[in-house]
Amino acid sequence: MNIEHFDDLLAMARAQAEPQRLLMVFTTAECEPDATPEQRAAHAAGAGGVLRPLMCVDKDPADLADFAALSAEARQAGPAWQLVFTAALSGPTDGSEIQRMLDLLVKRVEAGEFGGLLPFNPAGEAVYIS
Repeated sequence: MNIEHFDDLLAMARAQAEPQRLLMVFTTAECEPDATPEQRAAHAAGAGGVLRPLMCVDKDPADLADFAALSAEARQAGPAWQLVFTAALSGPTDGSEIQRMLDLLVKRVEAGEFGGLLPFNPAGEAVYIS
């Protein structure tokens, strides 16, 4: 299945035989304090910058109606975000394992290590990061 929208990921997670948890880190793009004028201009135009995690959450796919519901919940819980990075955790898990994986996911996003993560924009569309 090709994942073009968060709802595709949600459907795929629900179809798995093993229980799934979706782990998400909501981020915003910022300019570094020492950014050059060119970097600041690119950021203002919607390109460049660094990603800063704002909040993270885990969800059972059965508890999410769709991306619109997740987006509404995120708007109530925290500041405006630009990308949400998502990973799935398969199999039975406990709260400490989920928290450990969320902490690792936040560190990966901070370090720019996006391999294996699915980023989505505020419309729920999958984003390609080069």
